[in-house]
Amino acid sequence: MPGSEGGWQFLCLDHVRAFNAGYNFFDGLNPDEIREAQSPLAGWEQTTTPKGRMAFNFGDAHDLFSADRKPRPAPKRWSGFGDAQALMALGLTDAASADDVRRAYKRLVRRYHPDSNGGDRGQEGKLQAVVNAYTHLKSAPAFQSES
Repeated sequence: MPGSEGGWQFLCLDHVRAFNAGYNFFDGLNPDEIREAQSPLAGWEQTTTPKGRMAFNFGDAHDLFSADRKPRPAPKRWSGFGDAQALMALGLTDAASADDVRRAYKRLVRRYHPDSNGGDRGQEGKLQAVVNAYTHLKSAPAFQSES
């Protein structure tokens, strides 16, 4: 996605304001659930320990301590700094293989090279972006492991 890096999207102040104006935290909750979420004690539920003392339950927002903890997803294949931008320049997603990168590079070089455009150098900037992206990805560990 253009303007995103590592799952974060960067927006200008006007777009942030527009997004925030349309965001509703309570969307889809019934009135009782809204009242519970707005309670001053929300998140501070009290439980009793086996010895009868009060204990606070802060929750486990990141599911770090549950017995049925789900395994972490496998790390992305292309997770290096700049990989997302390089893949985007080649028109690929992070699911692309090294062969996909090679094919996209060859296809785009043929499209943007001046020899393919009757000597017109108007696409030279795009050609340089494709070459830079391929050079970057070629040195990435994901590319090396598949070659």
